Amino acid sequence: MNEIENVTNSNAVAKLPLLAAVVALIGLSDAIYLTIHHLNGEMVPCNVTGGCETVLTSSYAEIGGIPLAAFGAVAYFIAFSLAILAAFGNRKMWLFFGMQVTLMTLASSYFVYLQLFVIKAICQYCMLSAGVCLTLFIIAVISKFWKSR
Repeated sequence: MNEIENVTNSNAVAKLPLLAAVVALIGLSDAIYLTIHHLNGEMVPCNVTGGCETVLTSSYAEIGGIPLAAFGAVAYFIAFSLAILAAFGNRKMWLFFGMQVTLMTLASSYFVYLQLFVIKAICQYCMLSAGVCLTLFIIAVISKFWKSR
């Protein structure tokens, strides 16, 4: 019975990197969308929160003239790539994935803080990104506990 449980746990853990890759693609799409709009000087529709323009035109929306969303797109692409490599058996890449999404979640938490307490406006696309980062982090944490069972 122990061997069957190990095979079942191993299969479930192997599926987590694929799930993470799909979730990372959601974040990548969001970040690319915001980057394109920023570079074209177009405002994004903001029907849910109403604060997108305030957030996306704030002094926090760029670093060195580069849209913050572009850095997000790079981070999501790295997370996606690491998850895909892990899904195809490279266990070390899953460790790097965990480190990557931990850094992303910390950065995202700071950006949520800025929206709530400094800018005092909420961007629905930024909150989607924060949710994606948190989801990726939770997937990484779950994989650590699942393996130790």
